[in-house]
Amino acid sequence: MKCPYCGKLNTRVVDSRPGKIEFEVRRRRECQACNQRFTTYERVEQVPVMIVKKDNRREEFNREKIFKGIQKACEKRAISVDQIEEMVDAIERDLREGSEREVLSKVVGEQIITCLKAVDDVAYVRFASVYREFKDVADFIQELQALLPDDCRPIELDQMGMDIKDD
Repeated sequence: MKCPYCGKLNTRVVDSRPGKIEFEVRRRRECQACNQRFTTYERVEQVPVMIVKKDNRREEFNREKIFKGIQKACEKRAISVDQIEEMVDAIERDLREGSEREVLSKVVGEQIITCLKAVDDVAYVRFASVYREFKDVADFIQELQALLPDDCRPIELDQMGMDIKDD
């Protein structure tokens, strides 16, 4: 393993333990040249899950892309990196345990929305507004009203979702 600090290949494993997800090993390493320590994660290589995009392009599942999207939605919210990691782990586990090798991006987006809705309403609305491509304020209001209990919905949108009127 190459040292990220000095670039030398002479490193040794100081500690190994199971990672956060199944089939992962966390290794603590020490460079013999510069004595810096760093952590690596070793995972079993699995059959790739392909994500089918809206335009029918196929792209290999990218854990980092999911993490960044959730992290962006959770900016300035009281949501820890560990919570985000847990959400990404759950989504990845669901995709890998499923029998499908190709999954629609819509399915992944809805899984992210479900996870965020359970953790933080603001992060959920942030992600949903981009993912579902809200066009105007009426789309936001409609989504926010869906979060309110039935007895707390002060305004109602008409059939077209454009005119706002008081009850």
